[in-house]
Amino acid sequence: MKFTSLRYSFSAVVIMTAAIFATAQAPIQTFDRPHDYDAKHYLIKTSFDKKAKSIVGETTVTFSPTIDSFKTLNLDAVGLRVTAATVAEAGTKLNFAVKPGGVLSIDLDRAYSKGETISVRISYSASPKKGIYFVEETDEHSAQIWTQGEPDEARHWFPSFDFPSDRATTEQMLTVDKDETVIANGEFLGKSDESNGRVTWHYKMPVSHPVYLVSFVIGKYSRIDDARGPVPMAFYTYPGREANAKAAFDRTADMMATFERLTGVKFPFNKYDQTIVSNFAFGGMENITATTYADQEIFFYDMDFGKPLVTDLVSHELAHSWFGNLVTCNNWAELWLNEGFATFMEAAYREAAFGRDNYLSKIRTDAGSFLMKDAVTNRRHGLYNLRAGEVDKLFDDASVTYNKGGVVLHMLREEIGNEAFWKGANIYLNRHRLGTVRTTDLIAAMEEASGKDLDWFFDQWVFKSGAPRITITSVYSARSQTIKITATQTQKADAIVPAVFRFNLPLSITTSKGVIEKDIMLDARANSITVKVPARPSGVEVVDDMKMPLKTVKMTKIVYAK
Repeated sequence: MKFTSLRYSFSAVVIMTAAIFATAQAPIQTFDRPHDYDAKHYLIKTSFDKKAKSIVGETTVTFSPTIDSFKTLNLDAVGLRVTAATVAEAGTKLNFAVKPGGVLSIDLDRAYSKGETISVRISYSASPKKGIYFVEETDEHSAQIWTQGEPDEARHWFPSFDFPSDRATTEQMLTVDKDETVIANGEFLGKSDESNGRVTWHYKMPVSHPVYLVSFVIGKYSRIDDARGPVPMAFYTYPGREANAKAAFDRTADMMATFERLTGVKFPFNKYDQTIVSNFAFGGMENITATTYADQEIFFYDMDFGKPLVTDLVSHELAHSWFGNLVTCNNWAELWLNEGFATFMEAAYREAAFGRDNYLSKIRTDAGSFLMKDAVTNRRHGLYNLRAGEVDKLFDDASVTYNKGGVVLHMLREEIGNEAFWKGANIYLNRHRLGTVRTTDLIAAMEEASGKDLDWFFDQWVFKSGAPRITITSVYSARSQTIKITATQTQKADAIVPAVFRFNLPLSITTSKGVIEKDIMLDARANSITVKVPARPSGVEVVDDMKMPLKTVKMTKIVYAK
């Protein structure tokens, strides 16, 4: 998902365990959500009343218990008026209750053993306050109905295990007016006429994914097909806006080829659709095989200043096909593994398409965005987000999860080298393909690829927070013809902000007889080097090599001593 300046509000019930797992340096709280079954498949049937902004639904959940003597199925369901629950195969009626916190609890017909497969069908209606959004017709576009699932809005329109750690295949049957188009996940299996004059569209997503990626868009659209690559692609826009869509999405095929080359992993799904909608509160959302965008964001491509912004947005959402959809963060504390990678891939595409300077410009901008926010925030957290229990605020801190996340991956690439970085990304994607990931999985892949111990890197940049603030002082001794340069870290240390960040700081010393370049390794609150110089120095500067842009530096004037 691409964050914009608009804010979006979520509600959540997050079940957190008290478990602790070992990170590189210290125990860290995990935000995993326990459950005693594994969802295998959701068949979701939905029809709509646009005037009433309501739905009638039927979802069949196929699952396997992960424990023996499994008797009760608990599903997330907020605002659903459940009318029936049955064993799908036999039609046996089941008792159910909606419990506080939006939990639908269904008593099964018997105790099931670990590994058995059961299908339960639930019938319901709802007037969703979240998850499904009804948009009125305007002069610009037809009436629309669309979904937004991340982080926990799927539960507002179909019963499910609504947390990223569980993956299942999905199937949708959506009954709409005859003149409407439906865009949804996976393979389009056809449509059939209904007796009431409506039409049911049938889609099936045969590759497993978390339910926050389930989506549909309904409205009157113009479809543009792009057959330039092996993966079928389509752009859906408003009639009359075709030129904008062709231009805004034109680089998608090149982006896909670039990401395949960099990661060594082919685009993992059967198609890629991109659709604009009205009143969307984010820039875009990476719904699996069917990305949704805010129309106004894509329309920016008509203006010169907007073209690079839209290019970044389109590449960001496409990158999620690998980082977020193929492999998914195991819990919301690990969200940076989705969003930080997608933000970094924006820069990676810029480098491939427009050159190194353009790439560095993107990294510099993202670093500046984070440092500016970090200087004034009262809500500091690391990339591993210990505030993840506040699910409604997950996307309030985009400068950390997105901007800092992307820059930290750039810094990791600089630390271990380009070849090792992309080898590590390939290991990470293939090892955890169609699964969930933690930061520790990324560490293992990058250490394997590089042969380096990276605990220290991830401890200070991922599990800790903030950034170093450096004051540089210089004292020149005419007698010894040396200059002593001291770098002092002045950031205010606390429980999550390190007193000492470890990194190398390149310096240049200007004299009348030339420039001397020296590095100072920072691994203490204050570090000094003494350099022999051929003449009285006129200046000391930090070399902007962009290997470690997450820092602020204050330079003081040289003190000249006898």
